[in-house]
Amino acid sequence: MTDVPLSVLDLAPVARGATAGEALRHTTELARRTEELGYHRFWVAEHHNMPAIASSAPAVLLAHLAAHTSTIRLGSGGVMLPNHAPLVVAEQFGTLEALHPGRIDLGIGRAPGTDQVTALALRRTMAGLSAEGFPGELAELMNYFTGDDRGPITATPGLGQSPTIWLLGSSGFSAQLAGLLGLPFSFAHHFSAEHTVPALQRYRQSFRPSRWLQQPYAMVAVSVVCAETDERAEWLAGPSGLSFLRLRAGRPEPLGTPEEAAAYPYDEREREFVRQRRVGQATGSPETVRRQLGELLARTGADELMLTTMVYDVADRVRSFELVADVTAHLG
Repeated sequence: MTDVPLSVLDLAPVARGATAGEALRHTTELARRTEELGYHRFWVAEHHNMPAIASSAPAVLLAHLAAHTSTIRLGSGGVMLPNHAPLVVAEQFGTLEALHPGRIDLGIGRAPGTDQVTALALRRTMAGLSAEGFPGELAELMNYFTGDDRGPITATPGLGQSPTIWLLGSSGFSAQLAGLLGLPFSFAHHFSAEHTVPALQRYRQSFRPSRWLQQPYAMVAVSVVCAETDERAEWLAGPSGLSFLRLRAGRPEPLGTPEEAAAYPYDEREREFVRQRRVGQATGSPETVRRQLGELLARTGADELMLTTMVYDVADRVRSFELVADVTAHLG
């Protein structure tokens, strides 16, 4: 499809008036269609206590998606390790890899992906919830797959059935850790655009070849809304900005309609917040998006782009990926 692989990050967005079941069926539909279009991988992200996002159980959802696709790589973007005991993650993703060998990615994040009260409800103890404990928990998780330091516990499935492990990040910490461990790295440009280039520089500078990877491999996740015209794309992108605004204010709600977003009485501070969320992302007609993605590649030198599209209607979501696939045949 393109010289630079394009992939998909989906949050199973729950639209206003819809159910979580409908959101998950739409994600399945999108996975099948993006596989047909030639996208390289399809990731889902772990979030909790968010009415607009139904991808709270990535391993369960990935098993379903794997059963409804055949070639596209599937993974977590990511599993938030502070929420889980490493052994549980190893067994879940070892099971996925055993069932679908060579198709599973395990993207790991060090943030809980939710508020602290919800994180505590997930983990049931404060142990492991701090960023300081992340490197040790990551080492424990990886050891369940490799068996380098065999102890009394064997992850089954898990040992000898390792998915491809990625580190995810939105700052320099995970970038440097990914480099030191010789792991592929995915940066969350879609919500931390100002830190993208410095984090990728840190990753490449700190990279050490490993059994996993001989050269650094960086993927950049970017928000994309593509439609037939710039004006329609801007219209479709409205609910995503409003959703982020409500989340920041502590009032998360299902994803609203474009009409609702257009009618919302933004004050100047809110308008600036939404505008800042859009900086460095790709919104517009196919040619506009092609140019914006090309500029992002030029700035970052990314080896792969992962596109995430939060719009109200699944037909518009699918259409956005179709248009991008059509127009980026020679991107990069």
